[in-house]
Amino acid sequence: MDLLNAMHASASALSVSRAQMNVVSENLANANTTRTANGQPYQRKFLVVSPAPVKEHENLSVGEQVVEGVKLVDIVADQSPFPMVYRPEHPDADENGNLQLPNVNVVTEMANMLMAKRVYDSNAAALSTARSMALKALEIGK
Repeated sequence: MDLLNAMHASASALSVSRAQMNVVSENLANANTTRTANGQPYQRKFLVVSPAPVKEHENLSVGEQVVEGVKLVDIVADQSPFPMVYRPEHPDADENGNLQLPNVNVVTEMANMLMAKRVYDSNAAALSTARSMALKALEIGK
């Protein structure tokens, strides 16, 4: 893997990590939203990520492949059921006093945020290292 490919792979991971942090932030911000525009509680969202397609390049030896990083496929709503609690005083409670809460677990979302931050930090460091190596290679070539 050459330095440009390493930079590209790290940059794609940075982009996906940023998207993950945005989705987790939205989930946390709506952890207590009991009614959205569709009349239901907020549904937790999550990312669907896949490896970017591996490509063969003509300037490489036969059969050599280049890692293309990761890509964000979609952001989908979690279909797990909404937790129910008894809160007859809440304006969104049903006729029996039961209230549907969002399917957001704050502890899980905080763990997801921490993981996304660590992935982001690791890839930022890898990108910085690849950049430093490229600059050193240019100095050697003078």
